Amino acid sequence: MSENRIFVSLQTGMKKTTRSNIWKLYLIKISKWFMLFMPYIVPFYQDNGLDMHQIMVLQAIYSISIIVLEIPSGYMADVIGRRRTLIIGVMLGTIGMGLYSISYGFMGFLIAELVLGFGQSFISGADSALLYDSLLDNNKEKDYIKYEGRMVSVGNVAEAAAGIVGGLLALISLRTNYYVQTGVAFLAVPAAIMLMEPGRHKRLGVFNFSTILNVVKDCLFINKELRTNIFLSAVIGTATLTMAWFAQPYFRLVELPLSLFGIMWTLLNLTVGLAAMLAYRFEKRLGAKLSVLSFAILIPAGYLLLGQFSSVWAISILFFFYIIRGFATPVLKDYIHRLTSSDLRATVLSVRNFIIRICFVLVGPAMGYLTDQTSLQTALTFGGLVFLVSGLILAYLFSKHRSDFKT
Repeated sequence: MSENRIFVSLQTGMKKTTRSNIWKLYLIKISKWFMLFMPYIVPFYQDNGLDMHQIMVLQAIYSISIIVLEIPSGYMADVIGRRRTLIIGVMLGTIGMGLYSISYGFMGFLIAELVLGFGQSFISGADSALLYDSLLDNNKEKDYIKYEGRMVSVGNVAEAAAGIVGGLLALISLRTNYYVQTGVAFLAVPAAIMLMEPGRHKRLGVFNFSTILNVVKDCLFINKELRTNIFLSAVIGTATLTMAWFAQPYFRLVELPLSLFGIMWTLLNLTVGLAAMLAYRFEKRLGAKLSVLSFAILIPAGYLLLGQFSSVWAISILFFFYIIRGFATPVLKDYIHRLTSSDLRATVLSVRNFIIRICFVLVGPAMGYLTDQTSLQTALTFGGLVFLVSGLILAYLFSKHRSDFKT
């Protein structure tokens, strides 16, 4: 066999191997998003003596734990490989859920959240980077929005199914959900171990903090187009993350029976999943400029409308919000991927996630405080105004600095 034939054979084998990364990433996504506890997490916290401000402070601390390692872990993924970083992340996630299941009160939950935050920092960025480079390995990078949409969809369908199963487990006790969740989290460990590093990913070779600073400097200060896309994606990401924590208090505000929380959570996440699968069609039809403008207006509009109405029928506004969320996530991530080289992809995505967590630390506890001191609707209105102003500014900058987004 000639050297060329050997090379082609090895390349073909590599592509078949990296193609299998897709379903393994799906399994990791399912284990992360099959959150049996999430539909009842606010009542669980409240049963353990926490008020809304403490709940949001706890989540802010979780975000800070992610912030501490977010960019270094993303850079580490570019240095030691995305597979190894993901293995570390899913193992910490399993330990964190185990700690949660045996913890009571604020301090116990705090320790568990710190471990979970460290684990999440190793996963965020590395998973999307591995997906994109696996597609690049197989000449399918142009289909990234479609595959990222499917990834988001898989996660939200898993979360939707967890709403039903979690509802049944909650009949035993709300803590039972955390016991079972620990086993679900462990499923990601063998999936991560079986991943293969894409051939297009060239490791940076040396862990160097000066290189991290140079990447951050380029992302946030030099490359105006990349900076705008990162901040735009981060603001929209913060808005959707924050809403996830205020949906259940809104259910209580409109006096939705606790028995229906799981069902409603299931329906909302199925809505996101379906929308994410159609995101590439949405972006193709509207184009980049109108897509971004619609995200910047419609996401805050959900907050503002919920801040004005307090009836059961207004839950329909949440469904509208979750549709736009499903469209926005894969589209905005794709815009960042187009401007990023493979060797720094995980680091750049970690910069985006880093900013989301900083924004959440600033907005989340403030909205929690407003909820306790005034009302939930005041907090939602405040959030809507913050996201509307910042979103419109970034949508304008996106239009001003965009280059190849004329779809």
